[in-house]
Amino acid sequence: MSELQRVVSEIVDEMRAREDRGEVATYISELARVDPRQFGLAVIDAEGNVAAAGDCDVPFSIQSISKVFTLTLALGKVGDRLWRRVGREPSGSPFNSIVQLERERGIPRNPFINAGAIVVTDVILSGHQPREALGEILRFMQFLGQDASITIDSAVAASEQRTGFRNRALANYMKSFDAIENTVDFVLGAYFHHCAIAMSCRQLATAGRFLAHLGRNPETGFSVVQPERARRINALMLTCGHYDGSGEFAYRVGLPGKSGVGGGIFAVAPGKASIAVWSPGLDASGNSHLGRLALEELAKRLGWSIFG
Repeated sequence: MSELQRVVSEIVDEMRAREDRGEVATYISELARVDPRQFGLAVIDAEGNVAAAGDCDVPFSIQSISKVFTLTLALGKVGDRLWRRVGREPSGSPFNSIVQLERERGIPRNPFINAGAIVVTDVILSGHQPREALGEILRFMQFLGQDASITIDSAVAASEQRTGFRNRALANYMKSFDAIENTVDFVLGAYFHHCAIAMSCRQLATAGRFLAHLGRNPETGFSVVQPERARRINALMLTCGHYDGSGEFAYRVGLPGKSGVGGGIFAVAPGKASIAVWSPGLDASGNSHLGRLALEELAKRLGWSIFG
């Protein structure tokens, strides 16, 4: 057993034994049904070695983690023109807050809060039907994850569409400032569906390898983005990837990362590894409680914090 696998296995055993698991998201009915006792962790190093344990091959709803990949696609389409429509600053507010939009005239604070990700989805949708745009996003995830079986959980998507009143309010409010170009229902349909993509920890860690290695998958040699863009996406993950818990995550873990209310967290140790952890129970900020603790232990034991 490699040192990396030993550390991963130890952390999974420790986390599975804990009683403080957080609370599963209940405002999306399908997520409320997920067993909170599940826990998975997968780490892929620069050489392509995979260390994984626990429920690492169980697909889960990646939710807002999809925003990392839609941001990558949108930047590929319009480049830095994207930043005219969405900011790059931490919000300090809950992920579905409408307060800042009123003060800042419909410009979301960053692409990882819900309002910002809706604008990013609007950029991808422009010139396409929702089904075409969604197909592009899904094919991108399948390509990066090297797995054509990656799919959208239609039950989760339907659940989000039934209960997404706050997201509808955000989108319509931005539309009133002309911050949304396409039909609101089309944009939200694509948004709800890409948040409902289901992936395992192993698939997610594979899909995000390019961000750990300056935009390039070191195994295939394929360049997804230029090094500068990869660094900037990582910077946004570090400062904005966990909503109003982003500062605490940077303080405790010290790695760029993006969470989702499905209980997943994707993180990168630049130049070293891509990481995905899943534990459905959330903390007060909507981030995986045990997932964050696991990543804190991983960074500490392996010396991977970007702050040394």
